[in-house]
Amino acid sequence: MKKVIYFSLATVALLYGAEELEDISVNETIDISVVKNVSGEEVKSADLAEALNKNVPSISLIRRSGIANDIILRGQKRDNINITIDGAKIFGACVNRMDPPTSHVVTHAIENVEVREGPFDVEEFGVLSGSVKITTKKPTKEVAGELSVNAGSFGYKKLSGTISGGTEKVRMLFSASTEEGEQYKDGNGDNFIEQLRGYTSNTLSTADDGFNYSDSHKNMDAFDKKMYMGKLFIDVADDQELRLSYTANRSTDVLYPSSKMDALWDDSDIFNAEYRAKNLSSFSKQFDIQVYNSKVDHPMSTKYRALATKSGKYMTHHLTTNMKGLKVKNRVDALGGEVTYGVDTSKRNWDGKYTVNSLSNAFSVKNIGASIADVDTKNIGLFLKSKKSIGAVDVEFGVRYDDTSIDTKSITEQDNDYNALSANVFATYKADKNTKYFGGLGKSSRVPDARELYNTRYKIEAGKKPIAVLNGNPNLDQTTNYELDLGVEKQYDEGNIKIKTFYSKLKDYIYYNGNPTIKKNNFENIDATIYGAEVSGAYFISDTLTLDAGVSYKKGKKDTQPTGQTNTNLADITPIKLNATLSYDYDDQGSVQLSTIASSAWDEVDSDNGEQKLAGYGVFNIKTTREFDNGFVLTAGIDNIADKTYATTNTYKDLILMTDGTDTMLINEPGRYIYLNAKYRF
Repeated sequence: MKKVIYFSLATVALLYGAEELEDISVNETIDISVVKNVSGEEVKSADLAEALNKNVPSISLIRRSGIANDIILRGQKRDNINITIDGAKIFGACVNRMDPPTSHVVTHAIENVEVREGPFDVEEFGVLSGSVKITTKKPTKEVAGELSVNAGSFGYKKLSGTISGGTEKVRMLFSASTEEGEQYKDGNGDNFIEQLRGYTSNTLSTADDGFNYSDSHKNMDAFDKKMYMGKLFIDVADDQELRLSYTANRSTDVLYPSSKMDALWDDSDIFNAEYRAKNLSSFSKQFDIQVYNSKVDHPMSTKYRALATKSGKYMTHHLTTNMKGLKVKNRVDALGGEVTYGVDTSKRNWDGKYTVNSLSNAFSVKNIGASIADVDTKNIGLFLKSKKSIGAVDVEFGVRYDDTSIDTKSITEQDNDYNALSANVFATYKADKNTKYFGGLGKSSRVPDARELYNTRYKIEAGKKPIAVLNGNPNLDQTTNYELDLGVEKQYDEGNIKIKTFYSKLKDYIYYNGNPTIKKNNFENIDATIYGAEVSGAYFISDTLTLDAGVSYKKGKKDTQPTGQTNTNLADITPIKLNATLSYDYDDQGSVQLSTIASSAWDEVDSDNGEQKLAGYGVFNIKTTREFDNGFVLTAGIDNIADKTYATTNTYKDLILMTDGTDTMLINEPGRYIYLNAKYRF
């Protein structure tokens, strides 16, 4: 890979073009949703998962803490969703998903987010249910920037700033933020500790429960997070550009009440280098090379729990992951349309171990054993896609071939090799200037990760040697999705409406079996079906009043059963969800938004694997923004105005890989949240 990098940089000095290099504008299309102006609109907190849950009907929130929350897209989560930040792929290190990819970027640094549902992105490795592409702010030639101060309920405080500027040839940007928050309270007035002491569907926990927080830590803050981002864009020659960036996230003492551990820290670093050139010849309309490296360091422990105080020691599960990637692609006009082809290769290392640490002696550490034994996942993919217009029909076609090897340093578990051919076709028929019909048929695959293959936990009993429990299953096959998407979009003078449906057959779907009688290899391959529909649109009530709304529905069934189970409901299939916003622009510089997020009851659950029925909910939020001529922008808002108690995240046992038969904690959403943001732009 190093030779390729050196060659790429040398190429920069040799190639010459003719016109100024420009970005392709990001526009919403028939099959892509774009959340724009994320930094300007999502000022309540820095959590991207919350922002996506508010703006995209097909995305639901997985609540873990005050920050670092995760998402479900079309009934699938984790590695089934491909997430990139400026084209760089980042994975969390935590097997309990305390650090999902969306947690390694904060909203004030984001320009837009592109969500594409379905198996229709062949440029990326492992796109199963869809892809989420995050684009951060770009440096400008003119000196510009902003300073933002945010305060909210539950002790939330955030300070962020961005400055950008340069010349015709060189542009730079630097952005930084710091934020902290206390344990939020739900609609009942219960914070994390109080929710933990009152949880489970069967019995109440008590203050003496070893996994409750100790008295010395019960009032500690929920998180402290800092972010730094630097970018350097250089016009090497006309029509050629080199982009360099570095992003660092530093989170400390993040509480996760629904897990049995908390994060001592969560550090990530993302290095990214891109070279772009246009109009090199008749064989290259645009040529791109991207090299990236993303790293995460994540120790989680029982240090803040009562059992640590009682025993004088705590367990730490320390994990790291390192992702290196290279993508080379070329775009050319050919065959009456546009063709893009290239190579995408990556290597991910994942390593983890358990230790027992002394509270009184920082140097007293006992090694228990590896959880993930230094696993390398190496992939090389070749892809080709094209698009062209045939009369009133626009057609896109894509194909990708992947070869993947997964190697572990474990002396007892096997290595694995996978290969897959993915392909799709997507067509849009313009019936008239206001009506479009569209449909797509696709196949894609994703390989199991090291957690699903090799993750090991340890059962510890006093006076006995720790016993290894293998949750992972080294015999897993890769999952393949066969999907059909259909829909229609119509434009009216007063607005627009889009209706989408999908039907997905999942072969060898990787599923967690939470049956307590299963002593090892909890992950299994099953066959499953997910289907659903989404209706979204906008209605322009007047020049100043607009209604935007979207509702999504999905259903998931197991076509084959995990060992020893009979429930046919697929886990993580969230119920009907409504997003609606009424916006009133009372003048050119001021607006008020009243929005709602509502859900029907979650009554089709996988009870065999720990899910429980959840009540439906409907919460209302209000926000007002006022811009001033001197560069100041003030935003104030209230979320969950009625202070309702509700939950969006179910208790599927894969959340924390339970091996002791206990229930996963149900964590409620925040109660009434009041916030104020003051921003100065220059």
